[in-house]
Amino acid sequence: MHGDSAEPRDDAHWSPLDSREWRAARDAVSALRDVLIAAGLEREFPYLRADLNVFGHGLIEVGRISPETAERVAELLRLALDCPHGPHGGHADDGGSKTDN
Repeated sequence: MHGDSAEPRDDAHWSPLDSREWRAARDAVSALRDVLIAAGLEREFPYLRADLNVFGHGLIEVGRISPETAERVAELLRLALDCPHGPHGGHADDGGSKTDN
């Protein structure tokens, strides 16, 4: 029978889902989803997903959002930009470094 032979098959075994680019896109979606959940906006982004373009570059599909959601995201970004401390406790204008006196 044809399927019983032990000879190697000529199948392509590479999957874009095994690529570094896919994993980076998936991880970015997870990080963004975590923040959206914390902000109570997870339901406003039903099409959020990781994707790859035809060249294998990772992309994030955000999808369409309402004007109200866009305003809320803009306000959150404004608040983050106005925050006097960076993510590591330093001032935003000094690269996030913290000095002890």
